[in-house]
Amino acid sequence: MSLLLIVLLPLLGSLVPLMGSNERRNACATMTAVAPTIALGIALAYMGQVLDGDIPRAAVSWIPALGLELAMRLDGLSLLFVLLILGIGLLIILYTRFYLADGDDMPRFYAFLMLFMTSMLGIVMADNLLLLWVFWELTSLSSFLLIGYWYRQSEARKGARMALTVTGAGGLALLAGLLLIGQIVGSYDMQVVLDSRELIQQDPRYLPALLLVLLGAFTKSAQVPFQFWLPHAMAAPTPVSAFLHSATMVKAGVFLLARMHPALAGSEAWLYLVGLTGLVTLLYGAYFALLKHDLKGILAFSTVSHLGIITLLFGLDSRLAVVAGLFHIVNHACFKAALFMTAGIVDHECGTRDIRKLKGLWRFMPLTTTMAVLAGAAMAGVPLFNGFLSKEMMLAESLQTPLLGGLSWLIPALATVGSLLSVAYSLRLVRNVFFDGPARDLPRTPHEPPRLMLAPVMLLTVICVVVGLLPALTMTALLEAAASAALAGDSPELHLAIWHGVNPALLMSLTALLGGLLLYLQRRHVFAFQRQFRPRDARLLFEMGIQLGVRIAQRAIDSLENGSLQRYMLWLVIAVLCVAGSALTQTSGLQGPLENQPLDGLLIAGAIIAMFAGLATAIMHRRRLISLLMLSIVGLMTSLAFARFSAPDLALTQLAVEVVNMILLMLALFFLPQKTPQESGAPRILRDVLLAAGFGGIVASLNYAVLTRPLESISDFYLENSVPGGGGHNVVNVILVDFRGFDTLGEITVLCIAAIGIYKLLNRLRLFMPSSDADGRPWALDHHPAILGTVAQTILPLALLVSFFIFLRGHNAPGGGFIAGLITAAALLLLYIARGVDWTQQRAPIQFQPIAVAGVGVATLTGVGSFVFGQPFLTSAYGHFHIPLIGDIELATAILFDLGVYLTVVGSTLMMLANLGKMTTRHRPSKNKEQA
Repeated sequence: MSLLLIVLLPLLGSLVPLMGSNERRNACATMTAVAPTIALGIALAYMGQVLDGDIPRAAVSWIPALGLELAMRLDGLSLLFVLLILGIGLLIILYTRFYLADGDDMPRFYAFLMLFMTSMLGIVMADNLLLLWVFWELTSLSSFLLIGYWYRQSEARKGARMALTVTGAGGLALLAGLLLIGQIVGSYDMQVVLDSRELIQQDPRYLPALLLVLLGAFTKSAQVPFQFWLPHAMAAPTPVSAFLHSATMVKAGVFLLARMHPALAGSEAWLYLVGLTGLVTLLYGAYFALLKHDLKGILAFSTVSHLGIITLLFGLDSRLAVVAGLFHIVNHACFKAALFMTAGIVDHECGTRDIRKLKGLWRFMPLTTTMAVLAGAAMAGVPLFNGFLSKEMMLAESLQTPLLGGLSWLIPALATVGSLLSVAYSLRLVRNVFFDGPARDLPRTPHEPPRLMLAPVMLLTVICVVVGLLPALTMTALLEAAASAALAGDSPELHLAIWHGVNPALLMSLTALLGGLLLYLQRRHVFAFQRQFRPRDARLLFEMGIQLGVRIAQRAIDSLENGSLQRYMLWLVIAVLCVAGSALTQTSGLQGPLENQPLDGLLIAGAIIAMFAGLATAIMHRRRLISLLMLSIVGLMTSLAFARFSAPDLALTQLAVEVVNMILLMLALFFLPQKTPQESGAPRILRDVLLAAGFGGIVASLNYAVLTRPLESISDFYLENSVPGGGGHNVVNVILVDFRGFDTLGEITVLCIAAIGIYKLLNRLRLFMPSSDADGRPWALDHHPAILGTVAQTILPLALLVSFFIFLRGHNAPGGGFIAGLITAAALLLLYIARGVDWTQQRAPIQFQPIAVAGVGVATLTGVGSFVFGQPFLTSAYGHFHIPLIGDIELATAILFDLGVYLTVVGSTLMMLANLGKMTTRHRPSKNKEQA
């Protein structure tokens, strides 16, 4: 279980900053760092085991039906990323303490940062494809919160929206790809998938699955043509940019390429799609990094370029290329985090990031300048720095690739050009900012930042130097473990060293260094060349695309949603006709092997009455009272049909529902216009008749086809276990309060919430109330006839007695809390109608909201009570007891659950209908005033 803590601790740590105060910033930063520090310690404790080749795993069942487990693994690849995420994350926490201004909400920032860290840890440690996708989408959401942290700025909002849209769309594609892979393999277990390379690549669904997975990876790692979102994410605070570019978010895409490499790589499609995409991205990012004037803009495009390098390496058909890609992930994380934090320091101390204004900062910030020079040298690939080693490996592997066949020489040539460009933009970044003459017209006088703010930069820069000088000692073991996981086998033999002799890769590196220096000196020609092209703002193009999509969608909505209920019903009926009709055409015949039940005169008479009542409901729809009476006959016939076919519980429920439903319809129709417009004409009536007949015919045919075919049913299980498992002979009630009690608890909770929502909606609502019927006759002055009141008061105690009887017998005979609740509610509603709301409330001042809430509470506590006896939630108990004067009786705890159902139904029904009925009395003049 300690393995799960690596992910769970930062998740819990996201709540810790919110408990702190923005005024106590040191305490807030310290408390935030505790959880990732412990998680890092746990990861380091597993490090020896992982380097020895073991793969620790931990799993907790989550949704077994979907094959989804909370399963984590810590192989070499996961360990490499976990160390980067937690290590750099801790440095970012320290750096943020000094970066954010006093007016910035530090607890909120740390909470978002910890959520971001959690989501990335979940991706790299997930041992289940579906779980990986869950955390994948969580990175998109948490990065949206961080990029839009300064939400009052338009650039921040637009950058966050762009990042969420692109990466979210890629996440949907990734989900589809992972589902396809799971279907091919028959499992979502990560190890099973990684071991099924031949099965996956021989399946015809391999190419669609590969394309979808690559879409997810390319959008997340900003590969061409999805690179445009990343530079605009620079609207985020610099700590976010440093974390996002070095160890999280954009590294998720290249991690996915490494993780899925054993299962998906090796095919020609992988070689061309991944390799060429990486090569194009490498050149695109490097070229535009040279042209930018904003410090973070240069670093953003350089990240695009370096992600292209990593993608290119994973696309080459070489085991050493994969090792080089993993090595460059580590190197890039170190020097890019250092450079971003340096850019934040410059912005923080000078008040600008425009390199056209920044010059000669070495005089004011010698330590910062030193760190920037060292990190910039690592990014440029200067010898004796870590970036040189992985770039030289990239150049060496590019010489061995079969990509492009006879034109394969283009790959190393273009890779050298990309390296040349990286030297040029790294030199421009360092020289133009920290040297190149004295500083002029800066918004603020620069000076060194606090030492603790500079400490993370110094540590990362030291790592760049140490790894560059001692690569074999510092990186061999970790890279071999990571490569073994990414290659699903033994890692190729590594010889990490500063000097490998004079070879083509060294000559290519020297060419890149000298060519980059020359290009920097002649950069004005590059700027002049670029000026002939019209600049395009990707953010504006993206917003134009979004607005175009919104307009198209609005036109489609306007054409479908014109406010006509009939049109909505028309499309719904047509959809049902098409779906159900097409399914019926694929059956061999309408009638199945089962024999039809015999007809008798009673069944025929009931069917005829129901049909004529249904027709009368439609024909007499202008005579509302008559139409409601006909509709109630349909409900009565349905109840009798339930009783005829041995479903007494359904019959009782249908009767009770019909009564409450009729009251609801009568109250609702009172507020609607008394006269409805005439139909448009005979053609429309004929259309509606034909649609209704077709709909009825299709549904009747579907029912007949189902009822005449044998079906596998779970009913036998319930029949066999109703008494021994639930202690009740009424199988329907036992299912509701025991076997599927959790479903019932959810349903009554939804009912209570809906009732409260309707109550609040109707409370103090003012509606037009007609003073006469459709024929112009005014309503009677006697609102509460004495006969109706007498009958209601007589029926109420009888109905409550019947309700009590139905409730008690429900576990062993037809009845139960739901039916009893409806009977009670109907009786009380009748009294409200007969005597009025005010009269009833004076004599029975009942608040129905607490009753409904109490019902949900009683049902929930009944389920929780089973925990006391060490049983699962909602486990029922029953027994036989002897009560004096009463005799032997069987009692079950399910009756308490049924009591909760009863109270919820009574409270919710009356909360809605009594409040609706109360509206008819608002502003109604009294009888005396009308007579006066």
